[in-house]
Amino acid sequence: MLNKYPLWKSLMVVFIVFFGALYALPNLYGEDPAVQISGKRGMEVTASTLDSVKTELDSGNINYRSATLENGQILVRFDSYERQQSARDALMKGLGDEYSVALNLTPATPDWLDSIGAVPMKLGLDLSGGVHFLMEVDMKTAMDRAKVNMVDTFRAKLREEKIRYKRVAEAGNGVEVVLRSVEDLEQAERVLKRVDPGYVFVDNESKMSLKVTMSEQKIKETRENAISQNITIIRNRVNELGVAEPLVQRQGQKHIVVELPGVQDTAKAKEILGATATLSFHLVDQDGDVMSAVNGRVPPGSFVVYDQDNRPVLLKKRSILQGEHIVGANSGRDQQTQQPAVYVDLDAAGGDKMSRGTKGNVGKPMATVFIESVATGEKNPDGSLKFKKELEVISVATIQSRLGRSFQITGERSPASAHNLALLLRAGALIAPIAIVEERTVGPSLGAENVQLGLQAIMWGFAMVLAFMMFYYRKFGVVANLALAANLILIVGIMSLIPGATLTLPGMAGIVLTVGMAVDANVLIFERIREELREGKSVQQSIHQGYDAAFSTIFDANITTLIAAIILFAVGTGPIKGFAVTLSIGIITSMFTSIIGTRAVVNAIWGGKKIDKLSI
Repeated sequence: MLNKYPLWKSLMVVFIVFFGALYALPNLYGEDPAVQISGKRGMEVTASTLDSVKTELDSGNINYRSATLENGQILVRFDSYERQQSARDALMKGLGDEYSVALNLTPATPDWLDSIGAVPMKLGLDLSGGVHFLMEVDMKTAMDRAKVNMVDTFRAKLREEKIRYKRVAEAGNGVEVVLRSVEDLEQAERVLKRVDPGYVFVDNESKMSLKVTMSEQKIKETRENAISQNITIIRNRVNELGVAEPLVQRQGQKHIVVELPGVQDTAKAKEILGATATLSFHLVDQDGDVMSAVNGRVPPGSFVVYDQDNRPVLLKKRSILQGEHIVGANSGRDQQTQQPAVYVDLDAAGGDKMSRGTKGNVGKPMATVFIESVATGEKNPDGSLKFKKELEVISVATIQSRLGRSFQITGERSPASAHNLALLLRAGALIAPIAIVEERTVGPSLGAENVQLGLQAIMWGFAMVLAFMMFYYRKFGVVANLALAANLILIVGIMSLIPGATLTLPGMAGIVLTVGMAVDANVLIFERIREELREGKSVQQSIHQGYDAAFSTIFDANITTLIAAIILFAVGTGPIKGFAVTLSIGIITSMFTSIIGTRAVVNAIWGGKKIDKLSI
């Protein structure tokens, strides 16, 4: 029988639309202004902290919807931004400096939707509000670190080849290797040239030395690596710390753009991004006098670092291992002492360095140094920012045996402190320090205004298309309008389901465009049905021929548009990608609703019946 769908196909259409509507539903509930409380380094958030938060809010007569403790953080929901701000000020004053109090927006999705994984779609910075940072990478530190790596690599290689040398040290813009004889000089040059083709060697037989510098290409590669690795590490870090859908991309020679949608508290965002935690492992200088070193008489090759109790520790300058070799870190407790501990995993090169560094020092104390790089606010002659390192000894332990790629460190004051350190180490130590040179905050009110304007554009476009289709195609126009509504619901549902999809203002423009394009297929189908009717064919034959004959034209037109959208997504950035995503999804859903969806409705109403006249 013509124009009759089997039951399973009709049910499939109903199920897909229902499924899309179910996962689009959370977007109707909006977001609650919230305050998030977490402990700073070394401080745990417990049930007593939650009680203190409630007490502070009650004493300030600040009403709140709910206050919960989950995953070591407290989340307090409010019904207005004014109460959110008042609560933040009261809690910062009441809780003190031991806790971080951050503004946030959290979905107001009901529990029954949350239980099936239905969440609202993520909004971009221009719609949800948030913070925009322009960050500068300290290239001087990146180049200095490259020279340190050269020194360590050259020493290890010369020892491995049993070549005698007097000194391997940094010298100017490169490294100087001083040998003991002409034969050693020639052999060292042959061996070290194999380390990296990007090094330039200049020998000086009179001084028995080699001056090794990086070629222009090698310098360029080092700078490029500093930028690209920092981008990866920043992206990992904000993902680890729960910031949804960050935009992290390069800008120019030494800058990185970071956008964090939904983050209202710039101080908290800076804390996340500016954390440059890494570790360094040094032998304790047992021969020098600590108090003499504190008074300025520091032995050559040593330096003073203070521990968490502000006690000085005299360490060897030469490190056994730097933090860039850390590939994994997890917090736990020491099996013997039950003290908080961090279990560290190294890469192959790091394991070799740790093995060599501890092999001949069993029984000696080794210090674990926590390092942070912070911007001073001052600038170098070339205009770049100056950075300073803040060091703290978090543990001093005796080397019991030769260490390898996996070991543990202790000394953190609490499990929360060990967890935070493990998190930052796992996310990665920045290759070079960064500083925020520009910041811009998009407030939630401006984001809400953009959402409102975008919705108005979609609704006006939707209403005008509805009116035209109903006027021009009558009852069939109503069917097309139902398909258009289903198309919008499916777009929102799919955008909510895709983890990486973010709706931006250009993305809304893509939806508006899709609204106009979605009825094109029905216009082609309906006009073809009219042509068949004018040729004297029956209603059922006209409907059947109209859908069949128009399909190839509709498919070709949509495929070419989809190809263009995919190219836009592949080569575009930021707003262009947002437009391409919604356009691509809209094309696919519109083909389903306008061809399969309308056919199911038309078949259900007019299919298989004897009809003399069609309202089209």
